[in-house]
Amino acid sequence: MSTRKIRSLGLVSVGVIAGVLLSVGLSAVAQRGSPLPLDELRQFSSVFSAIKNNYVEPVPDKKLISGAISGMLSDLDPHSAYLDADAFKEMQSATQGEFGGLGIEVGTEDGMVKVISPIEDTPAARAGIRAGDVITKINDTSTKGLSLNDAVKMMRGPVKTPITLTISRQGQAQPIVVKIVRDTIRVRSVRSKMLQDNIGYVRIAQFQEKTGVDLVRHLKELGEKGAPRGLILDLRNDPGGLLTSAIGVSAAFLKPDTLVVSTDGRAPDSKQKYLSNPADYARGERDYLAGLPAWVKTVPMVVLVNVGSASASEIVAGALQDHKRATIMGNRTFGKGSVQVILPISETTAIKLTTSRYFTPKGRSIQATGIMPDIVVADTAEGDLFRMSREADLKRHLSNNRNGQPESDLKTKEEDEPPLADTNKIFQFGTPEDFQLNQALNFLEGKPIQKAVPRPKTASTEPAGGAAKGK
Repeated sequence: MSTRKIRSLGLVSVGVIAGVLLSVGLSAVAQRGSPLPLDELRQFSSVFSAIKNNYVEPVPDKKLISGAISGMLSDLDPHSAYLDADAFKEMQSATQGEFGGLGIEVGTEDGMVKVISPIEDTPAARAGIRAGDVITKINDTSTKGLSLNDAVKMMRGPVKTPITLTISRQGQAQPIVVKIVRDTIRVRSVRSKMLQDNIGYVRIAQFQEKTGVDLVRHLKELGEKGAPRGLILDLRNDPGGLLTSAIGVSAAFLKPDTLVVSTDGRAPDSKQKYLSNPADYARGERDYLAGLPAWVKTVPMVVLVNVGSASASEIVAGALQDHKRATIMGNRTFGKGSVQVILPISETTAIKLTTSRYFTPKGRSIQATGIMPDIVVADTAEGDLFRMSREADLKRHLSNNRNGQPESDLKTKEEDEPPLADTNKIFQFGTPEDFQLNQALNFLEGKPIQKAVPRPKTASTEPAGGAAKGK
């Protein structure tokens, strides 16, 4: 996985709507008592009528209204959106952990489709697709100027059908042609294993409906032969998911009735505090944390994060950091600290609307800043494998503070981050070659933590004349 800075990124996924989906009720879409802007609505009606009567070809009323709703929402911030029937159905499927497709999360850069991250153990990941790859063609169709929704729909298709992607990759002079067979994507939310010296490892790939229940099962299995002497919680490249699952994961490691996260917005219903108790993570269902082993509350912990850790991942990292329950290690997180509420507007469609900001237990806004690790560690011993825009780099991103004032110092600065590694190797989390994981092990074992040291340039990495390659 390798790329340079992405200037414009929309967190929309192939099969996954990334971010936290908050199931709360709003009293109304608009505040009660607010007068309707009649003059502006008359203008809208006039434009609608002009298009309907004069456009070169007939346009269905439904298409005009859907386009108007979509435009109204997309102009607000990067995460508010209109969900048509397909997107709404896919969002519901994604939170349950199963959907059809290739297994990649994509965004846009300069009108091109760019890979945010391949999902583990999917056709795309097995085919070698990497974060930062630019998809220039889908079969024989160029993606230049193609809308993200249209690109996603083209990459969907019946299971076991082939698709060819043409990839542009940083450091590769020639396009890469990748043939992939579509499949049913079943995202394993939680994985675990026991590492050396009785240190447990748990990876959460996405926060789904059953993530909390799955986490408890994995923790019990890790402790079958006795309490681990340390635990590593891996949230790298986890784009988020359900708020209730994030609260449940946090509650597993915190004392009962501890503040996990709070939200603040204009509507009264958007001002909430969420605690580590069943009322907030189980929502009237069985308390799945009731049988959790006692060691889970006290075991020394490291939480691994990176630029791909967003939303629900940042809630968990921020809560464990503020309560000094775990040491956060890795790279600064994405910074998606806004709440999106799903509001159905028909039986098959909905809007995803930003209603508030997230705040850590100590009152820090996650929005546009993300979570800064206690210990910064690069992806590899030679530096980071890829560089990606964060929330603060997105156009129309919500400000960090309640007053809506822009934050000029939050944009990603390459000089403030570890260097980029000059390597094309495929990176996999949780393997013996995982540099950040090895540093987490060193920390828990009381050993020195290594820092990334850029490799010296060789003749093979420099063009003729000795000038460095453009990055």
